[in-house]
Amino acid sequence: MSESEIFRDLLTRVRAGDQRAATDLVRQLEPELRRAVSVRLGDPRLRRVADSVDVCQSVLANFFVRVRLGEFDLARPEQLLHMLMVMTRNKIQDHARRQQAQKRDHRRIEGQADGDLDALVGSAREPGSVVAWRDLLQEVRKLLTDEERQLADHRADGLAWPEIAAQVGGQPDALRKKLDRALDRVTAHLGLEVGDHA
Repeated sequence: MSESEIFRDLLTRVRAGDQRAATDLVRQLEPELRRAVSVRLGDPRLRRVADSVDVCQSVLANFFVRVRLGEFDLARPEQLLHMLMVMTRNKIQDHARRQQAQKRDHRRIEGQADGDLDALVGSAREPGSVVAWRDLLQEVRKLLTDEERQLADHRADGLAWPEIAAQVGGQPDALRKKLDRALDRVTAHLGLEVGDHA
C-alpha cells in the first residue's frame, strides 16, 4: 500500500467513527501542530489567553467534526497538514484580533477558559483527549437543520456532490457551499471557528 492509500484508508476509518484511527491521526499530527502554535504565539500577552494545547484541541475538534460530516476531500497527508496549519494560523489570528479589539487587561482574564469548548471537549491535555469528539459531533448534528444533516449524512456515506445533487435535487456546488456555510455557522456557535480551512 502506498502512503496515499494508507492515508485515505485512515481518513475513511476516521469518517466512519473509528476511535483508534482518530487517535492515531492525532498522535501523528499534534506534535507538528503544537510546534507551529508555539512559534506563532510569540507575543507574551497572547500566550496568556491562548495556550498551544487549547488551540490544537480547538483546531482538531473542528477538523474531526468537519471530516466526519464529509466536508473534506483529502488525498495526501501533506494536504491535511497544510489545511491544519492554515486553520491553526487563523485560530491564533482570531485570538489576537479579539485580544486587540477588547483591549483586555491580562490580569482580569488569567484562568478564564472558552466555556463552550471546554464543556464539549474536556480539559485533559493528552493527545487522545481531543478524539472524544463523538459528543461534539452529536451537538453539531443537533444544530444543523434537517436538510443540512441530510447533506452531511450523504457526504459521510462517501457520496460525491453530483450523486447527492441527483438524490436531493440542486446543483452540486450549491449544495457543497450550503453544507460549508452550515458547518461554519455551527462551529462558530460552539467556539470552534477558525475560517478558511480548505
